[in-house]
This record gives sequence, C-alpha cells and structure tokens, in this order.
Amino acid sequence: MPRGVIRSTIGRHRAGRKIPHTFRLAPDKLAAAQRILGTATATETIETALDMIVFSRRLVAGTVAMRGTKLTPPDRDRA
Repeated sequence: MPRGVIRSTIGRHRAGRKIPHTFRLAPDKLAAAQRILGTATATETIETALDMIVFSRRLVAGTVAMRGTKLTPPDRDRA
C-alpha cells in the first residue's frame, strides 16, 4: 500500500437501497480523495467519505456522552 493511503473498512458491507445521483465534482479533489482513501471508483470514494463523516459524528457524540465519566487504565486492576 502506498505511503499515506488510508484503507477504510467503514461501510464496506453497506446495506440498503442504492439510488442514482449525478454530481459535478472537481476531478483533482476526487483523485486526491481516491488516493487518500485507497478507493478504486468515484462511487466507492464518495461512499467511504460519507461513511467516515457519519462515523466521526457518532464518535464525537459518544465522547460528549462520556464527558465527566472517570476512566481507569485497564492494567490498573492487575497491580
């Protein structure tokens, strides 16, 4: 895998109905995203990017929900 490529497994097994859309995208941005994500097609690139945005939102929401929770290192119990 080339240096700087992120292999995403987020959403590799997408469920649900696919609907056709037409987008006008900047070719340089799409090519850059494909290189970064390691995706082969424009559709895969867009789906992976959208999956990552949704995952990021869920991660932030989970972090906010955990605010104020005291965490202890897992190896602390072994001492």
